[in-house]
Amino acid sequence: MTLVSGRLFFVIWFAVALAACQTQDRMPVGSVASSANDRGAPATPSSMATARSRTMAASQAKQQYFIEFRSRYAYTYGHSFVIFGRLNGSGKMIDPQVAGLAPKSNDPTIYMLGHVTPVPASTGWTDGDLEDEYMSANWRVMLSEAEYRKVVAKIRTLQASSPLWHAVLYNCNAFVADIARFMGYKTPGIWLKPQQFITKLRQMNGGPNAIGRTRRAA
Repeated sequence: MTLVSGRLFFVIWFAVALAACQTQDRMPVGSVASSANDRGAPATPSSMATARSRTMAASQAKQQYFIEFRSRYAYTYGHSFVIFGRLNGSGKMIDPQVAGLAPKSNDPTIYMLGHVTPVPASTGWTDGDLEDEYMSANWRVMLSEAEYRKVVAKIRTLQASSPLWHAVLYNCNAFVADIARFMGYKTPGIWLKPQQFITKLRQMNGGPNAIGRTRRAA
């Protein structure tokens, strides 16, 4: 009886030990349930979401608001306008927006007529505005979020109230000058060529460390 009991005990003990080993082998290694965060606590969906939120907040904190006064080459004397939006941590534009005054029609006849009488105008993006190879001069100004929102509000007001373009009375330079004056800057005459206008604007207000450049004539 004692011998049988001893054998039975040995069999039961062996079965329990074998089951324990099998349970350990099935446990996933490096799973979310068994991983730990920086403090040694188990990672949970909420802790991972918090970490992602912190990463996104740090990325957004690096973003800066800006407005850029720019001119570009065109078939005649060029075009001046503004680009505005945010820069990422690498200094690249994020979804930039454009505002400027130009004849609404691409018809050369309408453009020439605009040197005599006001013609319908567009106040947004025109072909080539965001292409750096066409840029002839620029001046970039960094803004706080509060400053940026005020400037954008002014731009929207100008866009809504500038239905006409005239080469002499109210041209692309005049539109840009209204934005610059709202920001407290001095502005050159609106009858300069756009490249000269933007260069003068930068020189009058930007100082020696102004962000921008002027391309030499080819």
